[in-house]
Amino acid sequence: MQDLLQRFWAGEPRALARLISILENEEPGRDELMRQLFSKTGRAYLLGVTGSPGTGKSSLVDRLTALLRQRGQKVGIVAVDPTSPFSGGALLGDRIRMQEHAVDQGVFIRSMGTRGSLGGLARTTREAVKAMDAFGFDWVIVETVGVGQAELDIMHVADSVIVVLTPGAGDSIQTIKAGIMEIADIFAVNKSDLPGADKVALEVEMMLDLHSPQMSWRPPVVKTSTVTGTGLEDLLAAIERHRTYLLEKGLFQQRREERLRSETLEILDRQWQQLVRKEMKLSEEVNDLLDAVARRQTDPYTAASSILNYVVANSGPRQKNQAGPGG
Repeated sequence: MQDLLQRFWAGEPRALARLISILENEEPGRDELMRQLFSKTGRAYLLGVTGSPGTGKSSLVDRLTALLRQRGQKVGIVAVDPTSPFSGGALLGDRIRMQEHAVDQGVFIRSMGTRGSLGGLARTTREAVKAMDAFGFDWVIVETVGVGQAELDIMHVADSVIVVLTPGAGDSIQTIKAGIMEIADIFAVNKSDLPGADKVALEVEMMLDLHSPQMSWRPPVVKTSTVTGTGLEDLLAAIERHRTYLLEKGLFQQRREERLRSETLEILDRQWQQLVRKEMKLSEEVNDLLDAVARRQTDPYTAASSILNYVVANSGPRQKNQAGPGG
């Protein structure tokens, strides 16, 4: 593990790839790796790109990356793909569209399968983002799997979120009216070279007009085309304006602090579940309580409280005994 970290700190891309695999597969040593990385995180700007399938998210990320590279910025990309039903891995469709950057040492692309996780992200996306951040990328772009109205996890990862819409995808109001409106910092009406782009942009502006009294930041609506290159500089400028807004209002640090608090509680919840499952293997009393619920001899709430009290009272002494003398 120390050899891997040495190569990672030396800037070796293969070490980054291996480290992300350890995090993604939750291999032994995962938590220790995250402890080592944490002090080097918090420097990259995190950009989320989300939207329905077929809106051209991957192509948009590809063109934004090219613009950032022209400015000398290093870019890490986490492309969340559907999971293959055969291998269990990512289908890698997004990486195919980004072959232009395959030999660029300033760009690192990682595809991650959702593995059944809802919300548009893989379960370990946040850890992969931290690894890229610690590696020294200036930007980390997270492209979600094609999402619907309820898959909004990207807002808990990214500093700025682009919601990508496109003409010819049905009723755009249906697309943006529930949930998506709240997470968008910027709207990109992609494929603007196609008929109907102006109509989609107008509909989004009308929706924003209805919400404007409650908005401190009104998301700009930018028409883009990855075919003609239209609007790409404008989109990057809109991202920079949002970044400046967050910094000037003190929201950038506030949001990151809130995310760290939330992440800590999630880790605590995961570790607690692991502890309870461990007690289930070791304790007849915990299993007896679960059996009593299954036989409807007690209710789940009473059983859960009893299990909570039992685990709190017994897990500490058991761990101490397992440590042995001087442990």
